This record gives sequence, C-alpha cells and structure tokens, in this order.
Amino acid sequence: MKAVQISELTGPQAVASAEVERPAPGPGQTLIRVAAAGVTFPELLQTRGMYQAKHELPYTAGSEGAGTVEEAGPGSAFAVGDRVAFIGGKGSWAEYAIADDTATLALPDSMSFRTAAGIPMNILTADFALRVRGGLQPGQTVLVHGAAGGLGIALIQVALAMGAEVIAVVSTEEKAAVVREVGAQHVVLAEGFKDAVKEAFPRGVDLVADPVGGDRFTDSLRTLAPFGTLLVLGFTAGSIPEVKVNRLLLGNISVAGVAWGAAMHLDPTLIQSQWKVLLPYAEDGRLDPHIHAVYGFDDAPAALAELDGRAVRGKVLLVPGDPAAGDGDAAGTAFGTEA
Repeated sequence: MKAVQISELTGPQAVASAEVERPAPGPGQTLIRVAAAGVTFPELLQTRGMYQAKHELPYTAGSEGAGTVEEAGPGSAFAVGDRVAFIGGKGSWAEYAIADDTATLALPDSMSFRTAAGIPMNILTADFALRVRGGLQPGQTVLVHGAAGGLGIALIQVALAMGAEVIAVVSTEEKAAVVREVGAQHVVLAEGFKDAVKEAFPRGVDLVADPVGGDRFTDSLRTLAPFGTLLVLGFTAGSIPEVKVNRLLLGNISVAGVAWGAAMHLDPTLIQSQWKVLLPYAEDGRLDPHIHAVYGFDDAPAALAELDGRAVRGKVLLVPGDPAAGDGDAAGTAFGTEA
C-alpha cells in the first residue's frame, strides 16, 4: 500500500511517499481504509525529531484520520463497513491504517470523511482543555490564542457549543475574518491584545486557552479574572515561558497544563467518554474543522510547509487519492469514488 513516511529528521521536505506492507489488525483493533487524514503540528515537529513521542525510522506518519473499517480484529467492537474516525501515534498517512477500538470514533451518517478527519486531535484536545482541565461552565468567557489555526478553531467551536463567550486573538485582519465566520463574538489582534481585552472585559476572562506560548504568556495572566485559569496547550511560538508564582497568589489565578495525549494513555476510556459528550455537537454541525487545504500523499511536504509557515486558517488534510475529487462521503464514499 502507499504511505507517507518519515525516514530522516531533516524537516518537512524529507517526508516522502513509499510502498509499504499493509498491516493487519490485532485483538481490539480494526484495519481502516483511509479516506482522509489530518495534518497536525506534532507531525511537523516529528520531521525534525522535536516531538516527545519518538518512533524508529522509517515510519508512517499521521496521528488522525477517517475512513471505513476494512477488517475487524478479534473482539473488536466495530464491524466491516463501519464509518469511523481514529487517533494514533503514527500510521494515518496511508491507504490503510490500524486503530485501537479505544481510539476509534463512530461517525454520524451526516459527517463527511474529510470533516471527520479534521476533528479527532483538535476537537478532543479542545474538549479536554476547556471542559476537563478548565471546568468550563455556560456563560463564562474564554480567550483563545492562535484562534485561526486548527486547534484555535476547535477551541472556539467547543467553547461556543458549551455556552461560553469567546474572545479570539489573531495576528492579521484576514485571520480575524475567519474566526468571525466561525462564530467568535469578539476578535482582537495579538499586538496589544491585553489592553483590548481588559477594555472589553474590565473584570477579566475566566479561561485563557494558549497553544502559542512565548511572550504572550505574562499578558495572558493579566487578562484573567479572579479564580481564572490559563490553559497551557503548547508553544507554537517556539519559546517556553516561565511563570512567577507570586502572580498566581496575588490574583487568585491558576495555570493548568493540558496534555491530552498523556491523559489518554493513563485512561483508555477517555476518548470514548469525550465522544459521548461531543457527538451531539458533531451531529448538529457545530463541530466543523474549517478545511483550509487538501493535499495528495505525494504533496505531504507542501502540506507540512503550510503549517510551518503559519499560514493555515483551519485544517490541512492529506488524501490517498485525488484532492480535487470531492469532500469524501457522508455515507460511504472513499477517495472521491464509490467504495
């Protein structure tokens, strides 16, 4: 089968398609015919050996995807023909991928594979951040950094679905238009965001969701209301900030780490319990990854380069077939043709 592999740690341009052996599912697993796969920031880091999860080279990249169950392993809860999305540490950038039942999501019939492929990593991370780690309640205010990216849009959509008021922080007016389209009620530019937020919300905000890090961190703390929490989701700005804990004490505020992947490994039931909460939002269309671009497997380096250039507004996907063939299928079409 065709797959996209990382064979050396020299950056996105070293990623390439290869012919590899089709895998076989074990107990509690399925073999999934992949219709579309998501491109995430961890894969970009993996091409440079900078991500915490390490795999022996060469290996098939990709941490999420969607498609149709081709074969069910012994004891699997899924059956041949089931439409699913899935999460894994590697392997989704291939014509066929293996997924554990615990990391596989049954899809509503109304959802296309391309939409579904952009959901697992970002939406589940956003839910874990806001609901599980942040204790989000209806009517609270949520400030989202990096709001026009894939994770940022997921944070906006999950917050809105749960009844929050959202303030989106973006770097350009073009990105501001994107987050307004997604539904953010307030939009501010990154330059001087603290003053703009404090003017609109003098008391401060209840939660700050920050996948950016860097020099925004201290000003993010200053935007928190008493008993508010800053959720640390990553460091796309490159530098890891430090906190002076006297700020936490004096303001009665908190900083919470959000490591959804680590939590998933500690609790195998986590993904399925999250999906029960999120599925109604997926069924009524409130969770939509806002597809930025779709690439074929041979163009995986270009897909990663878009993330690297911070030009992405929403989600980038890879597909095994022709990217122009269509948006997958809400009822069983894969590769843009009838399966």
